[in-house]
Amino acid sequence: MDYDFAILDLSDESDAAAARRRGWVGAVLRGFRDPRPDDGLVDRWVSHYRADRVVVRGAWLPEGEFGAGPMPVATYASLDKTLNAGRGLLPLRMITDVTTSATHRRRGLLRRLVEDDLADAVAQGVPMAALTASEATIYGRWGFGPATFNQTVELDTTPGFALRPYDDDGRVELVEPADAWPHVKRVFDTFHARQRGSVEWPAQYEDIHTGAYDFDGRGTNDKLRGAVHLGADGVVDGFVLYAWAEDYTLKVSEMIALTTAAQLGLWSFLAHTDRVRTVSFNLAHPDDPLRWALVDPDRLKLTANRHFLWLRVLDVPRALEARPWAADGTVVLAVDDAQGHADGTFEVTTADGVATVGPTDRAPQVRVSAETLGSLHLSAVPVSHLRRAGRVQGDDEDVRRFAAMADLADPPYSLTGF
Repeated sequence: MDYDFAILDLSDESDAAAARRRGWVGAVLRGFRDPRPDDGLVDRWVSHYRADRVVVRGAWLPEGEFGAGPMPVATYASLDKTLNAGRGLLPLRMITDVTTSATHRRRGLLRRLVEDDLADAVAQGVPMAALTASEATIYGRWGFGPATFNQTVELDTTPGFALRPYDDDGRVELVEPADAWPHVKRVFDTFHARQRGSVEWPAQYEDIHTGAYDFDGRGTNDKLRGAVHLGADGVVDGFVLYAWAEDYTLKVSEMIALTTAAQLGLWSFLAHTDRVRTVSFNLAHPDDPLRWALVDPDRLKLTANRHFLWLRVLDVPRALEARPWAADGTVVLAVDDAQGHADGTFEVTTADGVATVGPTDRAPQVRVSAETLGSLHLSAVPVSHLRRAGRVQGDDEDVRRFAAMADLADPPYSLTGF
């Protein structure tokens, strides 16, 4: 069958274009097992995508085929924001809303959509692509590798909870989420500029974090609450957004702190909230100081740890030069890439934390796939782990030298789902 592959024109106000946009949103929601869209959701979706200049792709049945109409059988969207690679912000192609109808799988639809978009990113000079995947078995074939992880923690705040003494000259204040937004955005922007692994927020985060719109409830989020931490100078240096759930559980939707005092101050505030027995957060920082600040460290449980941000390197020299390095050295790195974007052999020379990377005719000393390079880029996974899994090839001495260069002590961290 010859499918109709097309890019939607979000500026077209005709009835036919509006019907196709609504059909596209409906197909995305069907793919993720969500209810059909109403007018308010479609309007929000299109408004956000216009603001971010999202490219909306899809595959439709050709006119005249049974089932043809404004709803596509495959959906795909992408936008360009930034990734903090460790030595600055790097242009990033962000991929989202990927679905294929259950009746049209294994026909190359997703392959066409992904590969067309990655080729466009390369043509536009975007060196990295990223997505957050609902399934871990899909995207490795296109060179994406898990690069940060989603840690879910539960804190027992029942009687007996206590923190060790810590220095905090600031305070926490309750703020309505809509009023807190300027502070929330400023704290995030500061965090994004300095946290390796952070991805810039898409436009919908303002609606989500102010409670202006709840994509699950299809209206305002009246349950959302907010609090900010102010430093001794009275400037907001951390925030938390949360809601109460059943069984005396408080669920954190977002929490960012720019100082240790702010981090512990926000946890203390949450733990001492009335009628709360458990505080849960599904995007906890892997180096959160909370466990070691607790009098009883067993009160903090890690209940889940799964893949979150997936990265795909498209330009090897730019991507590797944008990240920090731990030791001086030189290694000849071969990358195998079925799509060809990262394929080649590169000499990587590091000095004082900075790499110089370029193609070379020298024999490779270390070999990885594009998928493995995606996982290595932010240093969420040690080289030795991937080596033992059979995903890093080379002589032991060469791999150890590469590991000394590439492995970083502090973990990457991302809070941005898309």
